[in-house]
Amino acid sequence: MDSAKIIRTRSFARAGLAGNPSDGYFGKTLSFTLKDFYAEVVIYRSQGLELLPGSRDSSVYSDLSSMVQSINDHGYYGGLRLLQATLKRFTEHCAQHEISFSKANFTMRYFTNIPSRVGMAGSSAIIVSCLRALMQFYDVNIDQPELANLALSVETKELGIGAGLQDRVAQVYQGLTFMDFDRKLMESRGYGQYESLNTSLLVNIYLAYKVELSEGSERFHNHLRGRFDSGEPEVVSAMRTWAAIAEEVRSLLLAGKQHDIGHLLNANFDLRKSICRIHPDNIAMVDAARSVGASAKFTGSGGAIIGRYNNERMYQELKNILAPLGIIILKPELI
Repeated sequence: MDSAKIIRTRSFARAGLAGNPSDGYFGKTLSFTLKDFYAEVVIYRSQGLELLPGSRDSSVYSDLSSMVQSINDHGYYGGLRLLQATLKRFTEHCAQHEISFSKANFTMRYFTNIPSRVGMAGSSAIIVSCLRALMQFYDVNIDQPELANLALSVETKELGIGAGLQDRVAQVYQGLTFMDFDRKLMESRGYGQYESLNTSLLVNIYLAYKVELSEGSERFHNHLRGRFDSGEPEVVSAMRTWAAIAEEVRSLLLAGKQHDIGHLLNANFDLRKSICRIHPDNIAMVDAARSVGASAKFTGSGGAIIGRYNNERMYQELKNILAPLGIIILKPELI
């Protein structure tokens, strides 16, 4: 590449519309990415290899309270470990597939405005952006399904974080994506069947989140994985039901029946609530949104919800009831 060239890559926040969390359990999901929040990686050639810290990596605080707030917002680990793990997995992937690239060094930094730990795939957005930057910098091509798998391996294999493919597939393909993680496909070729849908099929969608409810998704996934692997009937059955919900939402959207998906989004959350322990404040956020007639479910593992409202009057009612609870609401701009 041109030694003076600066490469910028972005990956956008992901909202799980239906079917989650069945993506890691041979299920089906429907997700979309939104322009409102993104992670960006900047890379340019340099004499040595340097990773610059971002806002999540600060070790200087004004006082103890600000340090505690930083931990609550971002956990004990920042973004640099994500870059480091991604670089390692990228190097190993290229070696394994006999992909040669130059030995040029670089400086890399990241930025993100994705609310942390509220189920909008902030960590995977940094990873996917990093992989895209490396691919451009070293002129390496990785097919989309393989790129999503590589992004997942950064967290599961390198960092030991429980996660599924949904976030990475959504951020690699972008837009509105239906994903079928059929067991036979996953075990035979390592990835599912992914279908890009027209984002215009989604109308009157809102997204709301509360940063104070942040919690790492790995806690939820690690617990659920153990229950699924042990064959717990309730969990196994729930995965099938979530997959069916995603399939039905897809069918309704393609049939132009967007106004009929609300009860399915509610059912998606209600099933999760029936088999998983959910923070009371998260339940209160869902209940508040539903009290004005809107549907509501998690975008991910908690902290943010998504749903459908019928008209502008209902959206204003949503704002009026959620704002006093410290909940931010917006109409997401789909990719």
